[in-house]
Amino acid sequence: MIEDFTYYAPTKVVFGRGAENKTGELVAELGCKKILLHYGGGSAGRTGLLGRIRASLREAGAGFVELGGVVPNPRLSLVREGIELCRREGVDFILAVGGGSVIDSAKAIGYGAADEERGDVWDFYARLRAPRACLPVGSVLTIAAAGSEMSPSSVITNEDTETKRGYSNDLCRPKFAVMNPELTMTLPAYQTACGCTDILMHTMERWFGGGGSMELTDGVAAALMRTVIKNAKILMAEPENYDARAEVMWAGSLSHNGLTGCGTDGGDWSSHQLEHELGALFDVAHGAGLAAVWGSWARYVYKENPARFAKFAAEVLDVPRGADDEETALAGIAAMEDFYREIKMPVSIRGLGVEPTEAQIKKMSAKCAANHPDGMGKMKKLFEDDIERIFRAAM
Repeated sequence: MIEDFTYYAPTKVVFGRGAENKTGELVAELGCKKILLHYGGGSAGRTGLLGRIRASLREAGAGFVELGGVVPNPRLSLVREGIELCRREGVDFILAVGGGSVIDSAKAIGYGAADEERGDVWDFYARLRAPRACLPVGSVLTIAAAGSEMSPSSVITNEDTETKRGYSNDLCRPKFAVMNPELTMTLPAYQTACGCTDILMHTMERWFGGGGSMELTDGVAAALMRTVIKNAKILMAEPENYDARAEVMWAGSLSHNGLTGCGTDGGDWSSHQLEHELGALFDVAHGAGLAAVWGSWARYVYKENPARFAKFAAEVLDVPRGADDEETALAGIAAMEDFYREIKMPVSIRGLGVEPTEAQIKKMSAKCAANHPDGMGKMKKLFEDDIERIFRAAM
């Protein structure tokens, strides 16, 4: 049965070579005067990107302050620092220059800076209360992966409690996203592969829900995933292939702006929740963590709907139909893991270079279950014992 849905994608996209030079113009269109320029490490500076962004803002007459230092699995402590900076400087717009971690950090700062109650921004991620406003956010994308540039979602790590939590609210959807595929050409192969995995998983999570689907949405989702798989392989051999970079960058946005979930129940998202625990405890790359746990999750739940897994195998991975849906489903899971191996992604937790102890497996399982007291996932409701079994199988 096709589920009712609301599709909302208000982000203005400026895509192509040299698109970052239009950033100041885009900010001026919104009437914003004081910008927080938010970014990660030194690469944006070394490549000259930040210089071009600063020049564009000055030309548009926009003042700005800066806050760098965002790391993968963005930290709550830096978010809190950004909130205080925005309040002190009267910031009315946040410009994220980077990938999903920088955009997520910007969204969290936007919530906190606009919070009239002046409480702790972590309250929103802990589901203790909901934000009423968010400073407007825009992005100049440098990594195709998270899709945060068009999504209502953000994920923040509380390093004090070793807890990584996501939160979704349309208030934080970026006003614009500047996308120049050339900016992704200098990424290491591992980071490119992590990004492609993240893009695929955003669509796969929606594909493997517990409810119905639309034929049209399935067709869009399958085409998107086939495109990413094809171009991920190209980029392993040709990292400066503009067309392949462009295909992957646009797929990243469409995979997480709601399009591939229209008519579904919203998706399963168990693999993401499992990875969040790994990321919080071991600070692993998000895409790699997803690849490490997905196969074990899939083998644990596929019997709930083998036909859905078989459809994925046939339409996304070109796996020949077997004697029945179960045979095709299992072949599809194996084929997906083969693809991950081909692009040098791990298919086990040990492949991430970490080996959780018994105590750590139990800790991750308990925290994951506590965050979902009514059961995690849509394909199959998972509780603490189930989660622990999946983590063990993924080792």
